[in-house]
Amino acid sequence: MQIAGLIAAILAFAAARSAHSTAVAVLAMIAGWVLLYFCCHAIAHWVVGRILGIRFAFYTVGGTGNPKGWPSGLRWIFERLPFFGVQTEKTSMQSASPVSKAIMWSAGVTSSAVIPTFGAFWGWHSRVPGSKWFLLAAFGWAAGTLASNWTSHTGDYSKARRALGKP
Repeated sequence: MQIAGLIAAILAFAAARSAHSTAVAVLAMIAGWVLLYFCCHAIAHWVVGRILGIRFAFYTVGGTGNPKGWPSGLRWIFERLPFFGVQTEKTSMQSASPVSKAIMWSAGVTSSAVIPTFGAFWGWHSRVPGSKWFLLAAFGWAAGTLASNWTSHTGDYSKARRALGKP
């Protein structure tokens, strides 16, 4: 399902590039960014984890793992949106090195900030109408995503710090 979302995001950015209407181009670019945002997180955990020898039991669907990282209006929305997650195999995590665990935990939120921003950059590079302002907004969103997760006690970066034995 996430791969389908990533493919749909690429198609949305391609549609934004070739749209004859500014409104359609902007809507397609935003749709592509949203799809990248929601579909890259768990798959990044999985890909990086598998490279590092961590196995996964199944995917999950739920709200954000860091609800307090969002302002109150967005918090209500993000608690209800379907975020994909992954459940690691217990024995695999027990045998993984602390560094491998930390890298795997960091991969999700890092991809949620970086990959959609690359999508917005691609829109700007392709001269999609409105993409300059959208790229600036994407940079701001990425910075907020990273900052809120870094300061959270429940986010992926917190899990990575705990894996390394740091509070």
